[in-house]
Amino acid sequence: MTTVRLNSADPVSFDTDALIVGFHPGSEGPRATADGLNAAFGGKLAATLAAIGFTGKPGELAKIPSFGAITAPLLVAIGLGDEPDAEALRRAAGSAVRSLAGTARAALALGGDAEAVSLGALLGAYDFAKYRTNGEGKAPVADLTVLGSGDDAVAERAGVLADSVKLVRDLVNTPPSDLWPAKFAEIAEQEGAKAGLTVEVLDEKQLKDGGYGGIVGVGQGSANPPRLVRLSYTHPEAAKTLAYVGKGITFDSGGLSLKPSASMDWMKSDMGGAGAVFGALLGIARLGLKVNAVGYLCLAENLPSGTAQRPSDVLTSYSGKTVEVLDTDAEGRLVLMDGIARAAEDNPDLIVDVATLTGAQIVALGWRTAGVMSNDDDVRALVVEAAGAAGEGAWGMPLPEELRNGLDSPIADIANLQPERWGSMLAAGIFLKEFVPEGVKWAHIDMAGPAFNKGEAHGYTPKGGTGSTTRTLIGLAERHASA
Repeated sequence: MTTVRLNSADPVSFDTDALIVGFHPGSEGPRATADGLNAAFGGKLAATLAAIGFTGKPGELAKIPSFGAITAPLLVAIGLGDEPDAEALRRAAGSAVRSLAGTARAALALGGDAEAVSLGALLGAYDFAKYRTNGEGKAPVADLTVLGSGDDAVAERAGVLADSVKLVRDLVNTPPSDLWPAKFAEIAEQEGAKAGLTVEVLDEKQLKDGGYGGIVGVGQGSANPPRLVRLSYTHPEAAKTLAYVGKGITFDSGGLSLKPSASMDWMKSDMGGAGAVFGALLGIARLGLKVNAVGYLCLAENLPSGTAQRPSDVLTSYSGKTVEVLDTDAEGRLVLMDGIARAAEDNPDLIVDVATLTGAQIVALGWRTAGVMSNDDDVRALVVEAAGAAGEGAWGMPLPEELRNGLDSPIADIANLQPERWGSMLAAGIFLKEFVPEGVKWAHIDMAGPAFNKGEAHGYTPKGGTGSTTRTLIGLAERHASA
């Protein structure tokens, strides 16, 4: 397990295996953020880095032996650009720490926000090695020191955020053969209890008896029955209550509306929304925020079988509204509609649902930017702001009224899919809005792309599960705690 601590020691003389130093571009070569470093190298460090093409631009990285010029045997130069913000520092720290896999100790002298550096370093020190048996890969740096000013609370908060995100990454990366709904619920019970959360789990019989038609319908085709997990955290001084609802499809084959194989191989990530809600509740509890928070994990496995729901079936949701199922692969909204309606019974000041909901989000916004929709303009802006502060890309999207007609059903209150492809991310948001009671503020985060990195690792983001939106949800809780 990787730990981080702060230390005000001089980087030049600090005892560590690798010293990571930030650099800015300069007219006479890259400029180090650590005072005295260039002098320690006899005034030749900038020229040496420039000679190997290192300029200090964001994302650039170079490693050079110190030959005794500093105590650390290895210097890692990481580019910061001219005026790095907190996210630039997080990415630089993460990238540098990732490059040092197999190194026992590393110290970072990047200047700026010590919490951002600490968090980026911890998130960069991540590796999902549970299923490797041949020793492939190297262990992440175990001992991290951030050189600069700050108190223990800075490192502690960074540690809590990193632990929450890493847990979500682990869950997303876990094969669906080892993470089915009941197993996820069991993990939530165990980890939730450790964090002081109250945890309630509804099994398939309780869901059916309770009228959760969406969750039951999606999960009825699998031998692994569905679950609804409710996590709750209360603070005696809280004035606000937040409710988070997460889509938790532990594997999505599309059901009878079967996905093509090329779209199915990464569908273990379809529980990323529930993972983010779970991680956020753990983080909120461990930080002791002065807010009440409840989280709903809507867990099901969407598989085809003789018992699976069929296109043209009609479900009765927890709210009582009926839904015609036109496409069983539009299942996320079916579990969320039950979770949203149930969350409204907690009388929250805000409901936020989080989901890997539509491929249309990826088409519209790409792999790194989530779409945010809301029934309140100020709420949408607040969610986007919280995501930006956390370094998690998000963009506010509308809910055009004219798209509602496309969800009309001739036999039920609403259909789960509009017949046209155009605006389908927005139509999914409009569908969910139907299950939010009048007067309740609500936001929907579609993070289908950001939840899973199919490309190469970058910054502090690994290949595979990213833990996306976890920090945004914790940030929203912090904003409500200070309101």
